Amino acid sequence: MKRIPAKSFLDLTVWQKAHQLVLTIYKLSEGFPKDEIYGLTSQLRRAAVSIPANIAEGFSKRTARDKVRFMNHSQGSLEECRYYLILTDDLRYGEGRKLLAQVEEVSKLLNAYAKAIES
Repeated sequence: MKRIPAKSFLDLTVWQKAHQLVLTIYKLSEGFPKDEIYGLTSQLRRAAVSIPANIAEGFSKRTARDKVRFMNHSQGSLEECRYYLILTDDLRYGEGRKLLAQVEEVSKLLNAYAKAIES
């Protein structure tokens, strides 16, 4: 099956899945204690938004090296989210671990996309 080149970052499955993760994280974090608004809530949301934002920015770069660098930034933010979701669970602020399957799916897609760019 021949792949159709993406015309926009919006066409990328990895971006779509990362965006869905952000929306899910925003819903989860709405239930966090109000005293966490400048703490965990802010940190988790910032890290989550950074994932699809870096994918979008990387898409516009001209060289494979630059594109991969932005995918690596996305992966770093994703791992940051992974930790915050575990912490969310441990602090009993919500069921953060239930989102780890989504995190893993995005991680695999990011790795595959980075490898495809490099080849």
